[in-house]
Amino acid sequence: MSANRPSWTDLVEAVREAGQYATRAEAEHVTHVVLSALGEHVTGEERVGLARALPEEAARVIASRIPLNRPLSAAEFVDAVAARIEGATPATARWHVSSVLSVLPELVGDEPVDRVLAQLPSGYALLFGKAELVLTA
Repeated sequence: MSANRPSWTDLVEAVREAGQYATRAEAEHVTHVVLSALGEHVTGEERVGLARALPEEAARVIASRIPLNRPLSAAEFVDAVAARIEGATPATARWHVSSVLSVLPELVGDEPVDRVLAQLPSGYALLFGKAELVLTA
C-alpha cells in the first residue's frame, strides 16, 4: 500500500508550486505547520485513512497531534495557523492553509479528503480547493 503513497518531497514540491514559495524550506515549514493543525481536528477512521494516504512523514505529523475537544471553524483554524507562523496575518495564513490543503485531493485522492471534510465543520471544503459539500437528508 505504501508504494502508492506520494513521497514527502512530492508533497512539499506540490505545496511549493501551489503557494509559489521561494524555497523548499519555506514550503516544508508551512506544510508541517498546517498538517500539525489539521491533525488536531481529524479523528477516528478519517484520521487513519488520511494518514495511510499521506507520505509517511506527513502521516506522523498528523498522528502525533492530540485532537481538540471540538474542531475549530474554518476561520478559527486559519487563525490558529496564523498564530504558529511568525509574521503571518489572517490573509497570509489562509494562503498557507489553502496552499497545503488544496494539493491533498490530487496527491492522495478525493475519497480520504471527502471523509475528512464530512467530519469537519462547514467552510473547510474551500480550504481544500473543493466546493462546499451540501448533504441533504
